[in-house]
Amino acid sequence: MRLKEIFEIFKQAVKGEEQDYTSGNIKKALLLLSIPIILEMIMESLFAIVDIYFVAKVSNNAIATVGNTEGLLMLIESVAIGIAMAATALIARRIGEKNEKMASQAAVQAILLATIVAVIAGIFAFIYAEDILRLLSRNNEGVVQEGKNYTRIILGFNIVLMYLFVFNGIFRAAGNPAIAMRTLWLSNGLNIVLDPIFIFGIGSFEGMGVTGAAVATCIGRGCGVLYQFYILSSGKSKIKIYKDYIRPQIEVLKSLFNLSLGGAGQFLISTASWIFLIFILNDFGEQKFSGYTLAIRVVIFSILPSWGLAMATATLVGQNLGANNSDRAESTVWMASRYNMYYLITLAIIFLVFGRQIISFFSDDMVVIDEGVLCLKILSLSYIFISYQMIVLQAFNGAGDTRTPTILCFIFMWLVQIPLAYILAKTSLESSGVYISICVSSLLITVASIYIFKQGKWKTTVV
Repeated sequence: MRLKEIFEIFKQAVKGEEQDYTSGNIKKALLLLSIPIILEMIMESLFAIVDIYFVAKVSNNAIATVGNTEGLLMLIESVAIGIAMAATALIARRIGEKNEKMASQAAVQAILLATIVAVIAGIFAFIYAEDILRLLSRNNEGVVQEGKNYTRIILGFNIVLMYLFVFNGIFRAAGNPAIAMRTLWLSNGLNIVLDPIFIFGIGSFEGMGVTGAAVATCIGRGCGVLYQFYILSSGKSKIKIYKDYIRPQIEVLKSLFNLSLGGAGQFLISTASWIFLIFILNDFGEQKFSGYTLAIRVVIFSILPSWGLAMATATLVGQNLGANNSDRAESTVWMASRYNMYYLITLAIIFLVFGRQIISFFSDDMVVIDEGVLCLKILSLSYIFISYQMIVLQAFNGAGDTRTPTILCFIFMWLVQIPLAYILAKTSLESSGVYISICVSSLLITVASIYIFKQGKWKTTVV
């Protein structure tokens, strides 16, 4: 594909026109769908880096607050991702069948499901935020007192995050990821501007420390959600909200719930495993845990564009299965995996060579820097496995087979990764053992997922 042609595809993708991804050139379809998602993920990852940059200027307790809260926030994100994944599978299949009415009905029911979950979780988290942070920080009162309001706001108002995930999943499934891209640009752009204002203050406003980061985040995400509501209610998308669709539809909710269980289950399993790792890493002191927190933010920065490619693959698989074109769906998966491998191998080389310079940008504490570099370099060794793992697992999800990834995550994260991390961490390897366990589990889950995918049973999944 020539450079001029790629540039034209780029412009077309960013413009945001709805496309038919069930015919034509597969590479073009993958690029048209993945470019906006990747740009969206880059903005999301840029915010993650900017956010931790400002928070790191407050204190090590502030960094630890973000790291500990993020562990539980990832549980909520897991549920949001599960619902979004269910909506993507169901809507993409209906779009592939050219049934926009049923696609819209599924979207509204997904929003209702997300609302119920977010409200329940938000009330619980708002009330028990201090206890939650105390548990996660292993009774570190310095972290609890400085960060309790950050935790209360971020977790208590999780509904804005829930809506962002679900709405973006809806737009991607409908074949217009540019709307999701613009949403993240708006919300995270506001976050980046508001972060230093609410953290450090401006003029007569003194600032709120780490709590200000939570306020800025909620305001930015809230504005993004309002934009999404406007698009869905204005008739400017294939997916439309009508009053008749708002009442609960039991059969659709049942399908969404069943798909969400598998989707949320696999992310809950993986996230819970990360929380266990956080408990292990906290045993090695605040400075080392802060180093891990900085490194994992950098890892998130590097992985999010790959998530964009994986999400694009899920949509393409769903739409092509809906159009009874399973061969095209499979070809898309292998092409996306290959592109993801090229990307992540390049990043791994960068981290191995320039890891110290990258972590030093965020902190001048040598213990923090050394630990961050150690984490970054070891985890980068698993990128070649993760590149295929991410695409193939999302292909299962896009097909509506959320059960297979859930089982694989349980086996290799709970039965392999966690015990191995604990055993290795209790030896002279200490924190290195935790990072090595992540690499080992990534290798095993990649091999298993590719083997099962090649069996082809996902092609006959009914949603």
